[in-house]
Amino acid sequence: MPKVKKSRGGGVEKSGGTLALADQILQGDMVRVPGRVKSRDTREDEEDEYVDERLSRKILEQARIQQEELQTEYGLEPEVKKKPATVLGPHTKDEDSDEEWPALGEAGAGEGDDAGCATEVVVDAEDEKAIEIFMNKNPPMRRTLADIIMEKITEKQTEVGTVMSEVSGRPMPQLDPRVIEVYRGVNKVLSRYRSGKLPKAFKIIPALSNWEQVLYLTEPETWTAAAMYQATRIFSSNLKERMAQRFYNLVLLPRIRDDIAEYKKLNFHLYNALKKALFKPGAWFKGILIPLCESGTCTLREAIIIGSILTKCSIPVLHSSAAMLKLAEMEYNGANSIFLRLLLDKKYAVPFRVLDALVAHFLSFRSEKRVLPVLWHQSLLTLTQRYKADLASEQKGALLELLKIQTHPQISAEIRRELQNSESRDLETAMPVMMMD
Repeated sequence: MPKVKKSRGGGVEKSGGTLALADQILQGDMVRVPGRVKSRDTREDEEDEYVDERLSRKILEQARIQQEELQTEYGLEPEVKKKPATVLGPHTKDEDSDEEWPALGEAGAGEGDDAGCATEVVVDAEDEKAIEIFMNKNPPMRRTLADIIMEKITEKQTEVGTVMSEVSGRPMPQLDPRVIEVYRGVNKVLSRYRSGKLPKAFKIIPALSNWEQVLYLTEPETWTAAAMYQATRIFSSNLKERMAQRFYNLVLLPRIRDDIAEYKKLNFHLYNALKKALFKPGAWFKGILIPLCESGTCTLREAIIIGSILTKCSIPVLHSSAAMLKLAEMEYNGANSIFLRLLLDKKYAVPFRVLDALVAHFLSFRSEKRVLPVLWHQSLLTLTQRYKADLASEQKGALLELLKIQTHPQISAEIRRELQNSESRDLETAMPVMMMD
């Protein structure tokens, strides 16, 4: 009797003689499932796994140690990040560099880029007194945010209602009581909001034609700082520039000024709201910076904190040039010098019209009898350092005459040196013409 053969799969296979020929052919065409099970390849799974926190910390620590050893070996001093102190006094340096004056925005910043206002801003008492001299002595009465919004809404309702009455003979319909009830409920959420999703009824406000009236129902003065940040994100993204400007001016700016006045610093969420509002730079300048300077009541602390936004964010040159032109033409107060200096330090290629306006702004102080603050001299120094080659020879001569009237024991000498040791734009344009002749 033939021997029984074992199959590869581990089963027992009968001899070819015990099966019919047709069965053997069919059995040969069938796919046999192997008996052994392949071990799973876990290499791909291992590659997808992340390095745990402890191991990554050790790797970073070893990399830091190796970097320090290399710096020691090649005689390089390790970089130490120093926290610059904000000094608004008469301190100068001889070289024309970006760090001649400490950044004003650093004063409002805590640890980290976005901690803008985690610590209280310390300002120099002498500089604060010097700025107060140029403040508006009779500022307009400060109204609450609700009064401002309600006045705007009333004007709009009266105007639209009159038109509707003349056309249809009926008064304009008021808001549905159910809508009022919904947005009163939204106010309860926003007054306790910390994080998470916002109500959908609030997100659709920018799409409404009467968004100011609906926004008034939510009582913005009672929102938390986190809710104000989320609202700024929504309104800056969905409103047109002109409407966003109204939101910044009527809602965001009063809240920021109140917070700085009460706590001597700015809340973290409100600081981020200011940065997020720069998504529309034109609305930011027209709704926040320009009204703040035109009010004549901008304090040194407010100027430092809000000015730090200018140093940390990228702003298009056209908007910055228009802002400098407006600041140069308006009535002077101490905050103008801070914002002008910060914008000049960004080293834009500004049009000659803006430079001419800035020079005229400084020359207007030839008949000023009051003692100008150090901030004014610092901004003039920044102008001469950044744009000395773009000034005409007549403008430089007028500025040198100005230094004889408005002097500072240390800064004036630096300004004079910058003006005398630089080319003029009219001489630069005349040279190619002479060579062609």
